[in-house]
Amino acid sequence: MELMTQVLVNLFSIQTLVVCFLGTAAGVVLGAIPGMNGGIGIAVMLPFTYAMRPEQGLLFLGGIYLGSSYGGSISGILINCPGTAEASCTALEGYQMTRKGEGKSALYFSVIASGIGSIIGLVVLLFFAPVLSSISVMFGPPEMMLLAICGLTIVGSLTGKNVPKGLLAALAGLFLAMIGIDGNTGAMRFTFGARALRGGINLIPAIIGLFAIAEMIKQGTGLEEPGGNQTALQLKQVRFPDIWKETWKKYKGVLLKSSAIGTFIGILPGTGGAIASFLAYGEAKGRDREGTFGQGNPAGIVAPESANNAAVGGSLVPMLSLGIPGSSTSAIMFGALTIHGLVPGQRLFVDHGEIVYTFIFGMFLAAVIMVAIGVFGIPVFASILKLNIRHIIPVVLMCSLIGAYSVNNSVYDVIVAIGMGIFGVLLAKLGIPNTPVVLGLILGSIIESNFVRTYTIVSAQGKSILLYVLTRPLCIGILLLTVYLIYANIKALKRGKEVQQDSKIQQELQEE
Repeated sequence: MELMTQVLVNLFSIQTLVVCFLGTAAGVVLGAIPGMNGGIGIAVMLPFTYAMRPEQGLLFLGGIYLGSSYGGSISGILINCPGTAEASCTALEGYQMTRKGEGKSALYFSVIASGIGSIIGLVVLLFFAPVLSSISVMFGPPEMMLLAICGLTIVGSLTGKNVPKGLLAALAGLFLAMIGIDGNTGAMRFTFGARALRGGINLIPAIIGLFAIAEMIKQGTGLEEPGGNQTALQLKQVRFPDIWKETWKKYKGVLLKSSAIGTFIGILPGTGGAIASFLAYGEAKGRDREGTFGQGNPAGIVAPESANNAAVGGSLVPMLSLGIPGSSTSAIMFGALTIHGLVPGQRLFVDHGEIVYTFIFGMFLAAVIMVAIGVFGIPVFASILKLNIRHIIPVVLMCSLIGAYSVNNSVYDVIVAIGMGIFGVLLAKLGIPNTPVVLGLILGSIIESNFVRTYTIVSAQGKSILLYVLTRPLCIGILLLTVYLIYANIKALKRGKEVQQDSKIQQELQEE
């Protein structure tokens, strides 16, 4: 009781509340700028926490982490330039809603899903951290390899009608993931003698190029499809309570299931919100009965947004309980812990319970602040659509190039972003979706590194990889999940074709 009293006193002090608000607001803004994700924001702001009390410093950085997970959806929905990798799937449906004049509704769906997903992930962190952290340790290289392969099965969900083109895009992403020095053997791969390519293709500049730069080129050169110029759009007026009721009534199942997926994926070391959002989107599309995914289905916003925000709380579970970060951003948070003299592990909750629980309860407060910023900021966010496209393009391009440069303070990343932007335009002209490229780029390195580790373990034991995998219960479970997702995606594609045929027949009957 004494501990909780002290936690509440710390949490509701003026300094802590101000720090929590500033961190969350900064995270939302950084997340909305292509390339300026939570990881970069935390790394930049980390030195400013030296003078803060430990719980305040952690909460400031945690607010940035949480806010950026939501902020990436804002630019993705409004101008098809997701600020973070996690928002790539959100942009697929959100931008289509914006083009239909439903941008405000899409923003409301996004912030509601982000808020509920965050709360669910943090509840799991608060009550089940020790238990779930022990489960995460059971996921070795073979499980992580199969989980990444399982993630590739949702390519069909990201491609719409043309699955072969989607598979081609995913293969392109896997190829890009192999460029650079092989981390296992030290061999050079596809560098063509260029020193800059030795470090490989960084994910953030690639996403900036494929989405932000490519979209601005299409908008500026008239390559965007008719009706895609956002300056001509008139957004329908909607009320937050109405969207809240619709979310809970129609998409409650998607919301809860996706939050569970996000929390679970977040707990696994080395995964993160991007994989969670892709898996949740794929699962939601597999259950789509109307065949409207890719045309502006709110479920395609609710699923990835709830998943990637739930992954925030999930990623903090192994970080606080075991000292094993669940994502690249939580790895930087791990550094913040050590800077303040805190050693992650089971003793952290005992020896520094006041600090840890102030941070965890403060993250709940940050989630509420994030939702408030999102709800009250929607009229401001939507006002960008009133601007002339000629004014939007240079600002987005400038922010994109700055974001690409800030990843490693390297001109090479800027060149990568520009090159991927041109590649993205080429894909658009060929009718090939760009989101599977991102999926392949994210999962490629995970598959390869864990395959090599698995092969090393198996070779030392004199077994075959197949037999080794089939003797591990978790591997069998992931394989069954993979088969189910493939089946669900095939079923969803067939259902979509049937719906289109029915609508065609109805149109013909009406014309007659």
